Amino acid sequence: MMKNWRGILSLLLAALLLAAVVPPAADGLIPVALAVSQKDIDKLKENKKDLTGEKKDIQNQLSQLKNDKDTAIQRRTLLDQEISITEREIKNTEDQISGYEALLSQTALELEKNEREEAEQYELFCQRARAMEKSGATSYWSVLFKADSFSDLLSRLSDIQAVMNYDQSVLDQLRQLRKEIQEKQAYQEELKSEAEEAKTELEGKKAELDEKRKAADQMVKELQADQEAAELLLREKEKEEARIQQEIKKKEQELAEQMAKAQMNWTATVGGYIWPETRSKRITSPMGGRNTGIKGASTNHKGVDIGGVGTNTNVLATKAGIVTISKRSSSYGEYVVIQHGPGNTTLYAHMSSRAVKEGDVVSQGQVIGVTGSTGISSGPHLHYEITEGGSRVNPLNYLPGYIQAW
Repeated sequence: MMKNWRGILSLLLAALLLAAVVPPAADGLIPVALAVSQKDIDKLKENKKDLTGEKKDIQNQLSQLKNDKDTAIQRRTLLDQEISITEREIKNTEDQISGYEALLSQTALELEKNEREEAEQYELFCQRARAMEKSGATSYWSVLFKADSFSDLLSRLSDIQAVMNYDQSVLDQLRQLRKEIQEKQAYQEELKSEAEEAKTELEGKKAELDEKRKAADQMVKELQADQEAAELLLREKEKEEARIQQEIKKKEQELAEQMAKAQMNWTATVGGYIWPETRSKRITSPMGGRNTGIKGASTNHKGVDIGGVGTNTNVLATKAGIVTISKRSSSYGEYVVIQHGPGNTTLYAHMSSRAVKEGDVVSQGQVIGVTGSTGISSGPHLHYEITEGGSRVNPLNYLPGYIQAW
């Protein structure tokens, strides 16, 4: 009997050692490092609060301005800023949804692993109980009472203690696994609920963005329909664009000095442009004189307007170069200027957002922003200018296959 008991103990202890050294088969399913963590989600939520604060500040400024022609440009600029914040809110919410989906996927894998470990540990415990039952050792005491000497008793006591410790560790591990499973299941339900809330919020934000864009464009249309307001708008627009041209020349001179100091030379050549976006070839307004709709007034359009681009088309650098200006303007809205060589620049205006900053080196075809209707604009389009030899040239000379829509 003693020999049989010792054999059972040996088998049980061997099983314990094997369980300790053999890793779970599914460990490879769990990524070593999480791409997204709860901390990332929490940070996005904090950023969202900051955006809400920014938006309230813009709305307060708008509420303090009179709804008249004297504040038209200022109001339009604030509306553009509010639209930009709404776009950032949408991006924030989309990032949260992506984070929730990643965490849900990760939690599902962890749950699967925990449940498998629980089943394996429970099966080990059952195997040990069955082995005890087959041996006839229904209790630890019964094994001790069968000792035929004191030395045998000590030997049995030592073996039983190891088994008792093992039993307790298995039970503790099972309890811990069950606790982890329940916590992960609750966390999983929480993530699902928050993800659904974020999706509902996203739809609301998209509808809000659409309404704000329409309201901003409508404001410009109404101003253009009022002769006095339109004249003021035109004067302010031309004054701002002249200031921008001065800044472009100043930035060009600064860049030339920096390159000379670094003993660098331009390698760009005249021409060689590609279309500044890939969605439309409709030219809604060409370069040159055009009727403003104001009696006796006309303006010299300094570039071309490309229509049919919507508010989500990527704007591309039409030629490799260095970004000399990337900012917001009351007339051009969100705009970017790229220098390609001495006296050679391109300008991209009325974008909804910019993807480059001053000093960036860009390659031909690189995304520099997204189309929109910011600044003095009554609808989504891309205003595009080219200068060569320091003077503006007609972009249509470099845009093959354009469609005349004016």
